[in-house]
Amino acid sequence: MPENTLDAVKALRRLEPPQRAEALSHYPPEVARAVFEQFEAPLQKEVLAFLRDHQVNRLLEDLDPDDRVRLLDTLPEPVGQALLARLSPRERRLTHKLLAFPAESAGRIMNPEYLPLRPEFLVRDALTLIHREGRAVSTVNVLPVLDSGERLVGLAMLSALVLADPGQQVEDVMLAPVPTVAPETDQEQVASLIQAADLLALPVVDDARHLLGLITVDDAMDVVQLEQEEDFARAGGSEPVDRPYFSITLLDLARARLVWLLLLALAGTMTVNVITTFESLLEQAISLSVFIPLLIGIGGNCGAQSATTVIRAMATGDINGVGIARVILRETRVGILLGSAVAVLAHVPVLLLFTPGLAVTVSLTLIAICVLANLVGSGMPMLARRLGIDPAVVSAPVVTTLVDTFGLVLYFLIAKYVMGF
Repeated sequence: MPENTLDAVKALRRLEPPQRAEALSHYPPEVARAVFEQFEAPLQKEVLAFLRDHQVNRLLEDLDPDDRVRLLDTLPEPVGQALLARLSPRERRLTHKLLAFPAESAGRIMNPEYLPLRPEFLVRDALTLIHREGRAVSTVNVLPVLDSGERLVGLAMLSALVLADPGQQVEDVMLAPVPTVAPETDQEQVASLIQAADLLALPVVDDARHLLGLITVDDAMDVVQLEQEEDFARAGGSEPVDRPYFSITLLDLARARLVWLLLLALAGTMTVNVITTFESLLEQAISLSVFIPLLIGIGGNCGAQSATTVIRAMATGDINGVGIARVILRETRVGILLGSAVAVLAHVPVLLLFTPGLAVTVSLTLIAICVLANLVGSGMPMLARRLGIDPAVVSAPVVTTLVDTFGLVLYFLIAKYVMGF
């Protein structure tokens, strides 16, 4: 058997679902639970399908409530209800508590099991309590400090307790005040707050500051990783996949990409229509066609760069609360600088190899297309967010298609004006 959980997870990921379940069933219960927790929810779902009922019951019962909810969210409702019915009354109650909160909210990823301390506790008594009851909760690195009304007053770090004078009171070493969130808070906001405040855990409280649960840094990082994977996939024009690469069938891999390819192929016909519309112009100046790939490439890349920059700024909160106009104006200025630089670089060789009119046309189009690309690349993600759409969905592929189409229109209109056709 692998020496540690990480080795086991890596080894089992490479197996087919039946073999993965068979191998997991031979591990000691504690190791099996630890390995199972590290799997993505779709992998957990596959494993459960090949385990015996008593093995399924044991794994579900041992999972932390937040990890259990993450798994249940991937299952059809009848299957999830059937599995819930198998849990002990206590675990079923804790699971229902989390399921009552909206999807992708803080309440869904908090752990309602924690070991509370009182501010008047002596440090030695707190450490004794941790030693006696700490195994019953998932984390003791961060412990909530509650008053007699069960309201949160601070957080005590295990490291601070260990290093403190045993005769000190917990309130002397706890962190207070501490950031908190409501259970309805979006998970991405939670992850951003944990990162910004460098927290090991974030308390979830109700309106009266009664503690509902803790969100640990590892749960927050799972949210960050999932969002990054989704944004990365959609920015590349495909749907995110939530399983290891070799665990995904060829059909599923193709399906994740096919829809976007079909949409982009359909949108690409717009470019063909533009060229057809200006066919007579191309017949009069064949040399115009030589620079179409250059202009499309520059515009597409410029738009994708702008979209990526803005989406990243949105994700990090750098432009939260900033108006669309301010961001677009800034990106427009960047587009003018980029376009001017590329235009100067391209003007001389075009002038030497072709005509002055074509050199001016290409240079002006490069400036115009860079400005257009930055307008679309910055505006589309922000508009998408206003409309409640994932900004990554309208990233590189969509922006590139729009810039290609309207960039060619600009090119041909500038050519007609400058070259007198």
